[in-house]
Amino acid sequence: MMRSIMSEAGRTIAARKGERLHDLRNIFLSTLIYNLSCILLSVIFLWSGISKLMAPQFFAVIIENYGLLPDPLTLPAAIVLSMMEVLAGLGLLMDIRGSLAVVTGLLTLFIVILSYGIWIGLDVDCGCFGPENPEARAFRGLRSALLQDIAMMLVIFYLYFWRYRQSMAPKPLTNLFRSLKKKEV
Repeated sequence: MMRSIMSEAGRTIAARKGERLHDLRNIFLSTLIYNLSCILLSVIFLWSGISKLMAPQFFAVIIENYGLLPDPLTLPAAIVLSMMEVLAGLGLLMDIRGSLAVVTGLLTLFIVILSYGIWIGLDVDCGCFGPENPEARAFRGLRSALLQDIAMMLVIFYLYFWRYRQSMAPKPLTNLFRSLKKKEV
């Protein structure tokens, strides 16, 4: 009798642990967490891109500090990168196919450039959020920006994993145009 009570108690504890793990997995794979992650990345990229577009000369100076581009190309590069951030953020917000890939590419580029800056010993602001960057005042240096980018890359990995597990694909951009066209008619 004592043995059956002990084995039943053991199964109950194991069952509870299994239920908790199942609940955590359901939360991790919930649509709410996926949508919040998309919104978070979208807001970050929109804020970053818009703030840089408001003062592209500031971002061009930061790009120039890395010494990777000739001087005449720094301002156009600053404008193009900022516009790509805004468009990718909007695309991610509207869940348009390819936008997560663009965000991944931009973030990979930023991680490589920040790593290069750390490697050569640059002591500059990363320029991540334009001239009014509160992070620049609080955490001077490239290491904190690199850690932030790595954290965002983990969110991106989560989004890819979620899409894979849910077998969900984002909407093609043509669907957005079709829906806008239908509303006009």
